[in-house]
Amino acid sequence: MKRRNFLRASVLGAGTMALPFTLWEGTALAAPAQNAPSPYGPLGSADANGILLPAGFTSQVIARSGQTVPGTTLTWHNAPDGGACFADGAGWIYVSNSEINPGGGASAIRFNSAGAVQSAQRILTGTRTNCAGGKTPWNTWLSCEEVSRGFVYETYPFGGAAVQRAAMGRFKHEAAAADPVRRVIYLTEDETNGRFYRFVPTTWGNLSAGTLQVLVAGSSTSGSFSWANVPDPDGSPTATRSQVSGSKSFNGGEGCHYADDTVWFTTKGDNRLWQLNLANNTYELAYDDSLVSPGSPPLTGVDNVTGSTGGDLYVAEDGGNMEICMITPNDQISVFLRISGQGSSEITGPAFNPAGNRLYFSSQRGTSGSSSGGITYCVTGPFRP
Repeated sequence: MKRRNFLRASVLGAGTMALPFTLWEGTALAAPAQNAPSPYGPLGSADANGILLPAGFTSQVIARSGQTVPGTTLTWHNAPDGGACFADGAGWIYVSNSEINPGGGASAIRFNSAGAVQSAQRILTGTRTNCAGGKTPWNTWLSCEEVSRGFVYETYPFGGAAVQRAAMGRFKHEAAAADPVRRVIYLTEDETNGRFYRFVPTTWGNLSAGTLQVLVAGSSTSGSFSWANVPDPDGSPTATRSQVSGSKSFNGGEGCHYADDTVWFTTKGDNRLWQLNLANNTYELAYDDSLVSPGSPPLTGVDNVTGSTGGDLYVAEDGGNMEICMITPNDQISVFLRISGQGSSEITGPAFNPAGNRLYFSSQRGTSGSSSGGITYCVTGPFRP
């Protein structure tokens, strides 16, 4: 994704880029995303599943909490949350967390090349409040516990026993995103004064040992940043977020996504999407609901975030109007879909299949408003290449 990195370089020019940070910090590099018509056109009427979609898109129910996944013997978990897709030959696997306590864990559904369910299995059990997580380049799923001094568990959608990765720190984990260029894993923390971390494995591809670091920056919404080692990743007696002076506080870290030297993450306490430009170690706002114009902000209750093969970001709402909104590379935001009749739920786990023509996600509490009412969907259609 080029996004604002290209715009910044072309507008400021090489001479301006050389200015000292003290001058640069006060300059507005690029406005956060603003309202615009959807590239897919307006939403139509609710379909049989209660989902409003643009023309050309269709939805289907893949699984329901407490019920057997059709064509398998697996009972789908309650409170489906963060998810990801993995290529599996001509087909793929969709992995989904379970945000319940006790129990938690994660499950996986295998699809063939036509998108039909082939099998399903549990890949993690006996954990607590597994909220979001992240996919690794070596095809494992990092399932994160959203509890005080929670763990990250590395799970194996293609087979194998899950492993607790204590070296990645003990805190209220939310999401993870792998950066294969810098060979690190970014981590969000769901606290009102949470921090943004990265884990630097001693050996890339092996998460059993490494260094946990925290982002250090000023109090503004843009500027430069650096990383500092967290002295005690175990977080006891002093929480990891309180160990490094100058580490930047974020209000309720949620989803996290990496692509092309950029990592984005959401903060639910202030309805923001943050952007770290990793090539030059600067940060800025990609979205802020208080800065949207014209009209009202389409995205509130920001939560999970993913990216399409075409470079668009898709951000799911926890509450709000139960929408998934899209932000284009030229910083325009619009509503992609809306779920009707499920106002006591939240949208979780958005993830594209490898071809980029199917988007999986869940309504965590469905129409019942209870964790036992979760519904996992797939939307198929002409997504932008």
